[in-house]
Amino acid sequence: MFYPMCRIWLVLLLGGLTVPGVRHVSGMEIYTASEVEAVNGTNVRLKCTFTSTHAVSLQSVIVSWNFRPVNSGSEESVFYYQEVPYPPQHGRFKDRAVWSGDILKRDVSITLHEVPPTFNGTYICQVRNRPDVHGSNGEIVLKVVNKASLSEIGILAAAVGGACAVILILLGIFVAVRFYRRKRMGNDIELQPREHEWKDPTVCSPEEAVHLKVVTPEKEADSSDDEESEPSSGDDEEEEGLEEDDDDDDDDDDDMGDDDDDD
Repeated sequence: MFYPMCRIWLVLLLGGLTVPGVRHVSGMEIYTASEVEAVNGTNVRLKCTFTSTHAVSLQSVIVSWNFRPVNSGSEESVFYYQEVPYPPQHGRFKDRAVWSGDILKRDVSITLHEVPPTFNGTYICQVRNRPDVHGSNGEIVLKVVNKASLSEIGILAAAVGGACAVILILLGIFVAVRFYRRKRMGNDIELQPREHEWKDPTVCSPEEAVHLKVVTPEKEADSSDDEESEPSSGDDEEEEGLEEDDDDDDDDDDDMGDDDDDD
C-alpha cells in the first residue's frame, strides 16, 4: 500500500516540474511567463491565464496582482479584480496599472504604462475561482532596461527572414535568366527560316528595285514619236510639191503675158 502511494506522489511531483510556468492549483492551472523584458518608458503587458474544472463567471473569479521589489521582501498591491476591476489608488502603480484581461476567456492580464526602472521585480498573479481557492500563484520577473536586447527567438527570426530573402532573390534571378534565354531562342527560330528561304534571282526586293532605271518604256515612247512624225513629214512634202507646182504655173502665165505684149 505504501509503495503505490509513493509512486503516485512521485509522478505528480515530476509532472509539476516538467511544465515550466504552470502552477497547479487544485482544479486550476495558472499560466505565466517566467520573465518579461521591457524598455524604460514603454508599456508592457503582464499576461496571466488560467483554466478551471469549475464553471467560470464574472462573480466567481477573484484576481489579485502583487509586486515584490528586487531588494525588498515585502509585497505591494498592484491590482485587484472582483466582478469589476479595482485599479490602485495610491503608491507607485497609481495610474500606471490597467486591466487588459477577459474573465470569460480565462485571461486576467494587466498592462503597466511607461514603466520606470523602479518597476523591476517580481509580479505575482493570484486567481481564485470558487470553490477553487487554494494553491500556488503565477510569478513573472520584470526587467526594465534602457535598450532592447535581441533574444534568441529574435535572432532566429532574423536568420530565417534573411535566408528567405536570399532564396527569393536567387529565385528571381533564375526566373529572369530563363525568360531571357527563351526570348533569345524564339528570336533565333524566327530568323532561321528567313536565312534558308530560296530566293528567285529574277526577282528583286523593293530596296534593290529603287536603284534600277527603267529603259524599256523610254524606247517605246521614242518609237511612238517616230511613227507619229513619219506621216506628218509625208504630208508636208506633198504640200510643198503642190506649192512648187503653183509657182511654176504662175511663172508660165507671166511668160505668156510678156509674149503677147511683144507682139
